[in-house]
Order: sequence, then structure tokens, then C-alpha cells
Amino acid sequence: MAAYPLLLFIVLCSYYYVAHAGDEHGFVVVQPKSSSEPKQAECSASFSVPNRAAVSMPLVHRHGPCAPSKSSHKPSFTETIRRSRARANYLMSRASSNAMASTRDDDANVTIPTRLGGAVDSLEYVVTVGLGTPAVSQIVLIDTGSDLSWVQCAPCNSTSCYPQKDPLFDPSKSSTYAPIPCHTDTCRDLIPNLYKNGCTDGGAHCGYRVEYGDGSKTRGVYSNDTLTLTPGVTVEDFRFGCGRDQLGPNDRFDGLIGLGGAPESLVVQTAPVYGGAFSYCLPATNSDAGFLTLGTPSTAANTSSGFVFTPMRHLPDDLTSYMVTLAGISVGGRRLDIPASAFRGGMIIDSGTVVTGLPETAYNALQRAFRKAMAAYPLLPHGDLDTCYNFTGFSNVTVPKVSFTFRGGATVDLDVPNGVLLNDCLAFTESGPDVGLGIIGNVNQRTLEVLYDVGAAKVGFRAGAC
Repeated sequence: MAAYPLLLFIVLCSYYYVAHAGDEHGFVVVQPKSSSEPKQAECSASFSVPNRAAVSMPLVHRHGPCAPSKSSHKPSFTETIRRSRARANYLMSRASSNAMASTRDDDANVTIPTRLGGAVDSLEYVVTVGLGTPAVSQIVLIDTGSDLSWVQCAPCNSTSCYPQKDPLFDPSKSSTYAPIPCHTDTCRDLIPNLYKNGCTDGGAHCGYRVEYGDGSKTRGVYSNDTLTLTPGVTVEDFRFGCGRDQLGPNDRFDGLIGLGGAPESLVVQTAPVYGGAFSYCLPATNSDAGFLTLGTPSTAANTSSGFVFTPMRHLPDDLTSYMVTLAGISVGGRRLDIPASAFRGGMIIDSGTVVTGLPETAYNALQRAFRKAMAAYPLLPHGDLDTCYNFTGFSNVTVPKVSFTFRGGATVDLDVPNGVLLNDCLAFTESGPDVGLGIIGNVNQRTLEVLYDVGAAKVGFRAGAC
């Protein structure tokens, strides 16, 4: 038995030497979370965004130490993965029929700092905005997978609304609030199948109802009011849902801001000012700052900006989703042997899904290569994710880099370890057959600035942005 630690040490040293001798840029030595000292959260709004006019406000993770309010329920890892899968399945099923029918590609800023809390869950990035005149603070989730924004509105009792930190938004106290009349083009423009719009309040006002993939719902009056992003930066006549009846696993936050591509979203409503483009950087940890930006970075057209670009895909009858096409995946600096047909369904980029779902052939190749590169570490039994490790007793862990190559040649290295591992598990899962859609989750996006430039029909990535 005494020889076993020595043998293990020799194996680990040999593995380290081979990994780094084969490709010094293909592996990163990191400290496992259990052996690293936790960093104290720094909740200031300081961050660096080059060459852009910027107006900033904090955007934080709902369960992190920098959150403006604390949820009464912090989800377990199992619950986090369950919600992520439910969300991914919903988004992919919503777009899948359109994806199968389509094989073609369509070819002055506001910057908002963000932080990531200690836990990652679906739809858990929140920002504090002002609504109404005078502006009333509202803590709202941000979501690239939906369009219509909403907040809980008074009057709303405990049986109709969930608890929130801030007072309910009271439209009667806002001098700029106006419900949208029922029989108007604005009301009719709400897609009935998505928002179940109709008349409410005795037929006087436009009603809305939204049901999400996790089973949560909101219903109320489609309305106009002034949205304040930061002091002095406002969106006049912002269209949103004044929610009177909410249901689902929600608490402490006040509503949602939709960042999808349909006309109801904040991005499209502010397109006359910010050009219909936006970007964000999700930080690696809860002590690092990131940002959300409305508008195109002024240096995005220059090669020196650090962005790499790939065409943005569009699906018929699905204005919400932002999609790209993967062309390859590399592990440890080596391109995996994956046929192009494995990626033909396309990949939705989503801020609210946690782990990335890859089509079957691509996922199997990634899993095999990653497990081979991590063979020196004990593999845990199958659990919430199927490639998890026990790093107990290891002061350093050598993790292979994982890179995405997109159509057009843009290659992006994921952050190591925070963009590759989640709770010591490979942050990927299988999404289904190769002909179907995949989804790029928020773990893989950490520390990257992801730029959605709808007008130019491209998606950009800038490494090390936060």
C-alpha cells in the first residue's frame, strides 16, 4: 500500500509532462475549488470596456453575494441542471420545426456591469432598472430566449403574485404610465400563439399571457411607460407587461427583461438609438465584474478589437432565437474528428441555459477526448452530468482547453476552468440526434464578450473581456 501514493505521483507527473510537452497551449493547470481560497466579493460596478461611450448599472447573479436581494431558495446542483435541461428542451422544441425547414444562413452605446454569483441557474442574471415617473427600482431577470418584458404590478395579493424585495410597481402612481388599448395595431401585433393576447378590463385594454418552459406564467395588461436604464438614460414609451397574476418557482425578483429578436424585446424597441445590437460578458466568478451593452462597440469593425465573427442564422417564424453554426471542436489543442453534418442543425446561443447541449456525434467525440485527457483523475459515477471528477487531495489539476470553431473560421477558446467545468463536471450534455438543434449555455460563455449584431447578421466573440 505504501507504494501506491508513489505510483500515483509518478503517473500524475508523467501525465503532466506529456500534456504540456505535446502542446503547451492545449492545457491549463488550475487549483480545484476545494483547495483554493475563496475570494471576497467586490460588488462595485467597476469594469473596463474599451473605446465606447458607456452608461452602466450593476447586473448580478440572483443567488450571489452581490445580489440586491436574496432568494429564499437557492437551488441545488440537481435542480439547477433539471431547470437548465427543461429550458433547453423548450427552446429547441420551439425552434426545431423551423430549423428542420431551413438550411440557409442570413448573412452611441449603453454599458451595464454584471456579476456572477456563487451558483448558476437558469434565468438568474438580474439587473436593477427604473420604471415609471418617478422611476421605481425594479430587479428584473435578463433573458435572450424571450422577448416580452414584464414586472409584477399592484394591486396583486399573495395568491396572485410571488414575494419580491421591492414594492410592487403601482401604475397609478406613474405620470407616464398608459395601458395599451385592446383594439389597436400594437395589441394585435402581439403574436396570439406566444402571448395569448386579447382584451381585458372589460374589453378596454390589451391583455397578455406568457407561459415559460419551466412552467412559470405571467398574465396582465400590455402597457407603456418610461424605462430608466441609469439616471439620465431612459427609454420613452417602453412596452411591457404589467403583471397581475404570476405563477411558478419565482421569488424576490420583480420581473423580466426580454433580449430576444422579436419586436417586443428591449433590443428591438431601442434599435432606433442603439442599432439593434447588444453584447454582454458573463464573469467567471462572483468577485469579477462583467457588463451588458446596448449598441455595437465602436471598435467592432476593426481587426484590432479582438472580436472574431461568425454568421448569425435566422429561422422562419422564429424571430426570438439567436443561432450560429459550429464547424468544429478542439480538446487540448487538437481538432476532433467530427463530420460537418453533425452540426447542420445549428446552435442557439442562450443566456439562461446553463450547460451546453451538443448533437449526439459531437458530444460523444468531446466526451471521449475530454475523459482521455483527464484520465489521471477519478471519474465519479453518473449523476446530474455524466463526466464529473473527484479532485479531493489534488492541489493542482491539469485541464485541457476546449475550443469552438464556428462557420467562417472564427475560433474561440473557452475559459479554463470556469467555462469548461461546472461543479467539477464537464459543462456539456447531449441534445439529441445530429439533425436537431443544439444550444450554447452560459457556462461556456463566461469571460467572453458575446456580441449580437443583428443588423450585420453576425455574432462576435472577444476573449478575456471580463
